[in-house]
Amino acid sequence: MKLETINHIAIIGKGMIGISLAVLFTGNGYRTTVLAKDAHVGKKRYDTYYKDLLEKGLVTEKQIKACASLLNFTEEYSDLSDADVIFECVIEKKEVKYAVYNEIEKHCKQFKVVASTTSALSSEDLAEGMIQKDKLLVAHPWNPPHLVPCVEVVKSPYTSDETIRVIVEFLESVGREVAVMMKDAPGFIGNRLQHALYREAVYMVEQGIASPEDIDKTLRSSFIPRYTSIGLFEHFDYAGLDMIVSIEDYLFPTLCNAETTQDYIRTRHDAGDLGYKTGKGVYDWTKKDIEDFRKRASAPYLNIFNWILPEE
Repeated sequence: MKLETINHIAIIGKGMIGISLAVLFTGNGYRTTVLAKDAHVGKKRYDTYYKDLLEKGLVTEKQIKACASLLNFTEEYSDLSDADVIFECVIEKKEVKYAVYNEIEKHCKQFKVVASTTSALSSEDLAEGMIQKDKLLVAHPWNPPHLVPCVEVVKSPYTSDETIRVIVEFLESVGREVAVMMKDAPGFIGNRLQHALYREAVYMVEQGIASPEDIDKTLRSSFIPRYTSIGLFEHFDYAGLDMIVSIEDYLFPTLCNAETTQDYIRTRHDAGDLGYKTGKGVYDWTKKDIEDFRKRASAPYLNIFNWILPEE
């Protein structure tokens, strides 16, 4: 439900994350301004996201029109002067982000939070670019954030409790599942878990234990679906920690402990085989149905679509 205390959301950047957030925020009734050049590019992406939702029957034409009326584009920071919450979605370079923070503090006089959507940079490092360090944090969404509920909130040593409260209440008001980290760590929560799993999967391929196809098949048809409705710690507690200890004492010595990217991936990278974008990676993407893949990638999140859409 829309918060009465939040009236204007600002987004700096028109990339996939920034525009997806604009879709989410307008879709929940918030006036939203995107600061970026070439507004037509951002608007085209915004319209495409809504077209996809319309095709799935999740929104109506009337709702799309009502949501679009809440969206504005600008190239002037002065148009963000009354923004309550500001999302910084620019490239992963500290100097670029620092320049953005400087403009925000120069022109925006009532913001409660500046939230960086970085997936890599430390919240403490980012805070060094702010005068009002207590108002900065990381709010890392998962792509695309208008569909994927999780947002990892990472505070710096300077972030105030009030800033945390504001961002959590706001994100929950647009149906997000907010995980607040107690301290910063590279990769945050999700990517640390995801890449630990990927490291072991690559190791099994390198050791001749299983093919990528059979590993992916096992993931899709075994424990991955379970964790869409219950948690990892819940499951292991339910199974019994006595069993967990006996399995892990036997299993852990055999698991991968690589500290750098493994050769199986590195050699493909160095050869220019980067995956879908180049046509070949671990898989030969010229032989895969891309439209089918995209539909499967979105399907779990479409089933939990939970916006409170405005009506015209």
